[in-house]
Amino acid sequence: MHFEGLAIGLISFVIIGLFHPIIIKCEYHFSKRIWPVFGIAGLVSILFSIAVSYILLSALLAIWGWVCLWSILELHEQEKRVSRGWFPRNPKRTDARDILDDKAAKGNI
Repeated sequence: MHFEGLAIGLISFVIIGLFHPIIIKCEYHFSKRIWPVFGIAGLVSILFSIAVSYILLSALLAIWGWVCLWSILELHEQEKRVSRGWFPRNPKRTDARDILDDKAAKGNI
């Protein structure tokens, strides 16, 4: 029997589940401007997945990379959820760009 497919499915589920709170915390502490970190991590992971010959590790690196890239979109969506009041806003972050970003998200600009 081959259990690699089950392992890939389970670990994919765990990786995706881990990224939900990561996105929430990153948007809270750093705003959506942290997106280049996710972009670089995603691209590096995908490139490493091409170079690795062990199929399980290659698949998991690729999944990690694509989830990192998808997280860039989720950071923008999380910002909208914060502006709607669904999630708390970081009171320590009050620079002008955040205020403009908030107004833009609400459609006031």
